[in-house]
Amino acid sequence: MQYQQNLIAATLVKRYKRFLADVILSDGSSLTVHVPNTGSLMGCVEPGLEVRLSDSHNRDRKYRFTLEQVVLEQSRVGVNTHHANQLVGEALEAGLIPSLRAFTSRRAEVKYGQEKSRIDWLLKDEMGHSCYVEVKNVSAAVAGRVGVFPDAPSERATKHCRELIRIVNEGQRAAIIFCVQRSDVEVVEPAQIIDPHYTQALIEAEQSGVELYALRANLSDEGVQLVDAVPVRCPPK
Repeated sequence: MQYQQNLIAATLVKRYKRFLADVILSDGSSLTVHVPNTGSLMGCVEPGLEVRLSDSHNRDRKYRFTLEQVVLEQSRVGVNTHHANQLVGEALEAGLIPSLRAFTSRRAEVKYGQEKSRIDWLLKDEMGHSCYVEVKNVSAAVAGRVGVFPDAPSERATKHCRELIRIVNEGQRAAIIFCVQRSDVEVVEPAQIIDPHYTQALIEAEQSGVELYALRANLSDEGVQLVDAVPVRCPPK
């Protein structure tokens, strides 16, 4: 995924009201920008951090600029969760997950399930077999290069595990793909302390046959690309 233009450097002052942040540009001017992330952004919102912004060039938008990346010492971190589905779609197109290469048709945001859900990607192969794919964005990491999801309690993510278990029980394939928007992560785990309910749901999903994958990104001012796979590690039940 390429940005329409190179990102703009700034310094974070504070994040507040979940979707807003104040930043200072290199010329000393200040801006309030949109933060497209509902999570806590654990480890990525300390005042003084270097960040990167995109410019919509839309003067009618209340907040013209968007927070895209946080620059940590060990890695850039993509915080715009709206990019995750596109990034995974590009990775599927490139065949980055060998076990899903047979699925040559993809549809986004398809209604499914018993709990009024929408699947991020519905894949189909030439025989008409389906695979239901949920995408989860990973921006948080803890010691030992471990990426964790979620970074705040998420009933929605837990619901998706239930839905995918039902899909597998109906005889179809289902998968969760963790879109790791940072390059320093070596393994992905559910965040047990932050959301034990999701952790239990993910364990049950894996044991029911839901496939778990994680893809790691390279990030720059020019764009973001998922480049390789890292393992997903669930704790014992």
